[in-house]
Amino acid sequence: MNYQILKNIIDAELQRFQNITEEEWLHRSSPEKWSKKEIIGHLCDSAFTNIRRFVVTQYKENDNIVYDQNAWVKAQNYQNVPTEELISLWKSLNYQIVHVVENIPDEAMQRTCDTTKTDPQVFTLEFIINDYVDHLQHHLKAI
Repeated sequence: MNYQILKNIIDAELQRFQNITEEEWLHRSSPEKWSKKEIIGHLCDSAFTNIRRFVVTQYKENDNIVYDQNAWVKAQNYQNVPTEELISLWKSLNYQIVHVVENIPDEAMQRTCDTTKTDPQVFTLEFIINDYVDHLQHHLKAI
């Protein structure tokens, strides 16, 4: 993976975020849907979890590292975190991911981690990194 691609995504989104009003950040299309602010919060949670996966998998194979995304978003009440603080957290976490991934030795990329909540299913570190970027882009399209 070209790590500059992830950095470019982060930088472009930070520019785009400047054009979103506070009202737009807070709006929910329905009560059960996340606001843009909660989506950014979820992406922070995903970054926290994936930093752990990217680090732990380098020295411990098949560890089960999961989280309940809805419970995390609810527990952290992202809707009431100042938007600038949330964006700053998202930026910092994703720059840390760039740093961590840049420093993973090639031989560690085929190590595996279990990312499932039910039946164990392992994925290579390389797959998990690429999946993280796909997941990130998927949610950024919703903002």
